[in-house]
Amino acid sequence: MTYFTTTDGCVLFYTSYGLEAAKPVVAFLNGTTQSTLYWGGCVPAFSKRYGLLFYDARAQGQSDIGPAPLTPELHAADLKDLLVHLAVDRAHLVGVSHGARVAMAFATRYPTMVNCLVLCGLGASVEGRPRAIVKSWLKILQLSGIEAMAWAALPVVFGTLFLDDHRRILDNIVNAVVRRNHRRALDIQLEAILAYPPPGQLPADFDRPTMVLSGTQDLLAEPENARQLADLCRGRHHLLTGAGHSIPAEVPELFAKLVLDFFKVQKGSNL
Repeated sequence: MTYFTTTDGCVLFYTSYGLEAAKPVVAFLNGTTQSTLYWGGCVPAFSKRYGLLFYDARAQGQSDIGPAPLTPELHAADLKDLLVHLAVDRAHLVGVSHGARVAMAFATRYPTMVNCLVLCGLGASVEGRPRAIVKSWLKILQLSGIEAMAWAALPVVFGTLFLDDHRRILDNIVNAVVRRNHRRALDIQLEAILAYPPPGQLPADFDRPTMVLSGTQDLLAEPENARQLADLCRGRHHLLTGAGHSIPAEVPELFAKLVLDFFKVQKGSNL
């Protein structure tokens, strides 16, 4: 196990594959309730051409909560310091949900350290349904605990096809969420997310190559909302039929193909 200590003493867990000077680096950023284990299926597809970095942000997985209030800017600063520690000058950032918000904050604050952005399950606005969903999760967590919250989240996080195909292991998925999360840390994460600024609040000169992936059954980033974010980023939007909020887990082969093709096109543009 490998850990990195931030400037304010917060210990973050990370793992990496093939970080070497000859390979560009891809950093994968977790969604809420996730840990680095979420990305395990990406290793075979991505490790042939890229060095890979996975880490648990503050209050996730095996990382500490830390002493400071959680903000996108704080998470971005943590990632910057981790990349510097690993002697990584630039990286592609792939984030899902909360990880996509961190990726955007990072690209806004440290644009010269970013090659490309891939944002999964994120829209320009988090008002209305997305905010109500997150608040409902927080209330369920506070009233009934992680297991109840995880069961309530399942039909929001995953599309119908995934739920049908994996109906025999839904108990295992919920149990994994319970094992990998601590109630206080999750409470702090959800409270913080409700106070984050809108993802679509971008500087006018934002220019990092961006691809937004969303699912037709994603209640947290509905198609038009995701498309608006892509437009604000001057990027491209792919809408995946039948997918929900957790695209890398629901359609892993298609996810890998879209991301790798996007990286290849950007490389061909001499980014």
